[in-house]
Amino acid sequence: MQYFPTPAPAPSPVPTRPARRPVPAAPPRHALAWGAALILLSMLTGLLVRIDERPFFQGLDDAWAGSLHGSPADSASGFATALDRLGGPLGTVVPLLLMGCLATYGRWRSALFVFTTAIVANMLVVLPLKQLADRPRPPHTWVLVNDGSYPSGQVFSAVALVIAAAVVLFPPGGRRWWWLFGAGYTGAMMWSRTWQHAQWLSDTFAGALAAVGACLLLWRAFAPLLETEAERMASDTLWL
Repeated sequence: MQYFPTPAPAPSPVPTRPARRPVPAAPPRHALAWGAALILLSMLTGLLVRIDERPFFQGLDDAWAGSLHGSPADSASGFATALDRLGGPLGTVVPLLLMGCLATYGRWRSALFVFTTAIVANMLVVLPLKQLADRPRPPHTWVLVNDGSYPSGQVFSAVALVIAAAVVLFPPGGRRWWWLFGAGYTGAMMWSRTWQHAQWLSDTFAGALAAVGACLLLWRAFAPLLETEAERMASDTLWL
């Protein structure tokens, strides 16, 4: 009698994780290190402003402020006023609307990321920096402002919203165009704050750098949640 060897059972397939969608985006390499460095730079600059009435960049601030010629009645001032209102309390409406849309589609992780970066971070980063620097505003401001010129909270909010939207909304191709729009929007906000004599030029740069640093840190912290959401979106199990 001839015996034939029993074929070995086929190995069970190794479970694989679902492919990751490009949205939400993964944080860049060294996001933690760059974020911490930018926040530390903002703090050290604020400390310099606190202990030195005329820091080394005050001459540039004075020159930029002196080059802005206009009046509150100019057409440019109307555009600056619109940006001022958009960057003020009215500006919280946009991230709240974005959060609502994300939550409606089951993307509560992205909604939480937007809330933290676009709203909470402003209070946790900008307000302590203002207390640390305690920098006076430029003379003869054209709009109602609170105490503390350094850093610019409105520029911080603009940059944070641009980054948050880029992370949760745009795939890589569209994100490149969004960065261009975000750079233009941020530049316009920086110009409006100095045009209205609400802040020094260095205050606006500090607001932008602090926002990038805070967003990088939060992006890294939220990476596991955002990765889970991307995988669930790829496997159509977002609501499970």
